[in-house]
Amino acid sequence: MSEGAEGLRSVPALLQRNATRFAGRPAYREKEFGIWQSWSWAETQEEIEAFALGLLNLGVAPGDHVAVIGRNRPTLYWAMVAAQMAGAVPVPLYQDAVADEMEYVLQHCGARFIIAADQEQVDKVIEIQDDLHQFEHMIYVDPRGMRKYDHRALHDYAHVQAQGRAARDELIGELDRRRNGLGYDDTCVMLYTSGTTGKPKGVVLSNRNIIETAKSSSEFDHLTPGEEVLAYLPMAWVGDFIFSIGQAYWNGFCVNCPESAETMMTDLREIAPSYYFAPPRVFETQLTQIMIRMEDAGAIKRKLFHHFLNHAKVVGPKILDGKPVGLLERLRYALGEFMVYGPLKNTLGFSRVRVGYTAGEAIGPEIFDFYRALGINLKQLYGQTEASVFITQQPDNEVRPDTVGVPSPGVEIRIAESGEVFYRSPGVFVEYYQNPESTAGTKDAEGWVATGDAGFIEEATGHLRIIDRAKDVGKMADGALFAPKYVENKLKFYPNILEAVVFGNGRDRCTAFINIDLTAVGNWAERNNIAYASYQELAGHPQVLDTIQRHVEEVNASVAQDEMLSGCQIHRFLVLHKELDADDGELTRTRKVRRNIIAEKYADLLTALYDGSESIYTETEVTYEDGRKGRIKATLAIRDAQVVPVAPMKVAAE
Repeated sequence: MSEGAEGLRSVPALLQRNATRFAGRPAYREKEFGIWQSWSWAETQEEIEAFALGLLNLGVAPGDHVAVIGRNRPTLYWAMVAAQMAGAVPVPLYQDAVADEMEYVLQHCGARFIIAADQEQVDKVIEIQDDLHQFEHMIYVDPRGMRKYDHRALHDYAHVQAQGRAARDELIGELDRRRNGLGYDDTCVMLYTSGTTGKPKGVVLSNRNIIETAKSSSEFDHLTPGEEVLAYLPMAWVGDFIFSIGQAYWNGFCVNCPESAETMMTDLREIAPSYYFAPPRVFETQLTQIMIRMEDAGAIKRKLFHHFLNHAKVVGPKILDGKPVGLLERLRYALGEFMVYGPLKNTLGFSRVRVGYTAGEAIGPEIFDFYRALGINLKQLYGQTEASVFITQQPDNEVRPDTVGVPSPGVEIRIAESGEVFYRSPGVFVEYYQNPESTAGTKDAEGWVATGDAGFIEEATGHLRIIDRAKDVGKMADGALFAPKYVENKLKFYPNILEAVVFGNGRDRCTAFINIDLTAVGNWAERNNIAYASYQELAGHPQVLDTIQRHVEEVNASVAQDEMLSGCQIHRFLVLHKELDADDGELTRTRKVRRNIIAEKYADLLTALYDGSESIYTETEVTYEDGRKGRIKATLAIRDAQVVPVAPMKVAAE
């Protein structure tokens, strides 16, 4: 049997080590009813072992798939490790997925057992259970509202644990046999892709993938048992699994679970994590809220804020990177830390962040530089589910907003002639579950994986730069390069713009759909005494359209400076009458744009952008939070944006 790092071949083996080495140190915290509860590593092992014994008592067999649905809670993390301990494979699902989306995943993996957080998730499974032919038992964590349900195949989590403890003498021998028999190349977890272009695929990750990746990425950033992380991102996302289980179990640090999405920012301030990850959207939202609050602040406070912030933008990143800074500038920065930066970081919950990461989308340079100016060591990484997250990371003192860093330890990268990025590493996935064609199409016989992204490696620095999704990179009618993500990210740097979708492949010019950010634009409307009754009404307001037009034209001026991409300037745009939504199939659950679906769904709007129409009437089906369908009607104004004339590119003959 192949040996693992330090001879540890599985996550349950890491748990056993931690329960001895870090017995009294906190492993998990959860806030409930406003109070933080804590479990040590020794207590965590007892909780997990009891539940694993309960799973054996219910009949969980080696190789079974155990689905886990719900928000970040210690009990659900324990359930995943308990499933591994019993020789089964945990399959976390997105908690905000509707029943139909869950049905596909549960059918595809053939889950016999489902662990659901609460009544809401139980109800979704009950709605589709007649079509789940291998499903046998469901376990719920929160008993509220569950008393009158049919409990023949429905079990209380606490009761399953209690039965496990009662049957310990009878079952512990079998549990030890399964736990000790776990191999380095056995499956650790199965995670489903977001399904940007089609049905989600089940990515099979082994113990080797998770442990080797956790080990090398932890060493890269010098992570220690003393780190604190906040677990708030979807448990079905590979990043949460590697941070909250892989790295947490490798290093022995504490995972903190917030009380709810609504209390997340308060809980973040109370925990003040030392190791933090958030997608760009979270950092953008926080910055938007800061700027909104500053607009409402008094004149003196506002002046102080902007004075010290301007100084921080010049000096902060230099101090962070260990570059020489004059004594007077350091003193001014220290004063700013006392008066502005320190209180601001404390309000954000970032006062103790030693290593911060963002990934998933490009983050705006202005936003990235803002946080680094405050002294927050925010960096970028590039990763995929198929890589167990890490492909590249930014080393300390080599942090820039326009690259995603150097290859992570143990990762090799090459760029194909087409410009597509390929990699291989110990973290490379085993296969797509029951999908050998897609596996062979993504990973070759030598272990090289196609990322689907176009990019290049800087010769001088060795840093990787990502241009766009390879499938989205195309050509305009005149042969100029078309890279929509590049332009969309520039648009989303503005707090007023939440989402943008750019079109133009094969056409003579680019156009765009835009979503406004209701929080930022709504605050502006209130300050200017502009009344509105809905998102739709605000999105169509002439002054809002004027503001968005200014943003589009500023982006055009910026894009025009890039000789390679100057053809991607936006000639016409409209502001959509509804927010793009995962429930309507327009975004994935990780909030990635499903470009083809949007183009098909809003074909009438796209046609109007190109046929010279000044407005377009449309009706759109929407899905409400309770699952009901409805239709919204709107007449959308179409705006022409000023573009910067550029010399036509000389396109090389193919």
